[in-house]
Amino acid sequence: MREQYRSEDFTEKDLAADPMDQFAHWFRQVAAGGALHEPNAMVVSTATPEGRPSSRTVLLKHYDDRGFVFFTNYDSRKGRELTANPYVSLLFPWHPLARQVIVTGTAARVGREETVAYFRTRPHGSQLGAWASEQSTVIGSREELVGRYEELAARYPEGEKVPAPPQWGGFRVVPEAIEFWQGHENRLHDRLRYVREGAHWSVERLCP
Repeated sequence: MREQYRSEDFTEKDLAADPMDQFAHWFRQVAAGGALHEPNAMVVSTATPEGRPSSRTVLLKHYDDRGFVFFTNYDSRKGRELTANPYVSLLFPWHPLARQVIVTGTAARVGREETVAYFRTRPHGSQLGAWASEQSTVIGSREELVGRYEELAARYPEGEKVPAPPQWGGFRVVPEAIEFWQGHENRLHDRLRYVREGAHWSVERLCP
């Protein structure tokens, strides 16, 4: 199970001055190409204060020069871990293009207004699901979960305004380093990493 990656060289001269501009460039290429079903899917890795890690896939909902935003239940495992230990890693596994983007930084909760504004854009069923699921807690059966959802659906029928749950909201990951990985044949991959130095970014090349 080994593949020879074939792609164009990716060198320092190809990079944007700012890593978020470079991310936007790659993201647009990936999204436009149609090779990935959900190009905004990313692996979020967190750790307890004792250093025990955990990872899961979530969807990126927004990015700009301030960082990367996703939404979750603050009482979930990742929510609790980020509250206790804000250091986080994001991985965008764009394998069909032999590309990865790896972000390391710190996470902080977004403002309540930003959370509510995003919650309003979610499909009605997803809004109800945010209330029905006490994320990461043990539940006896799927029937119990569906029962909670159906009770909420009766209380808030389609078209009814659903309030944003108080325990649900966004995290913004502020990057300290962003690595752009381009696969090549013979495992001679390009790995270019932006590292924050105060208000500026430096770029370093890593051996594959």
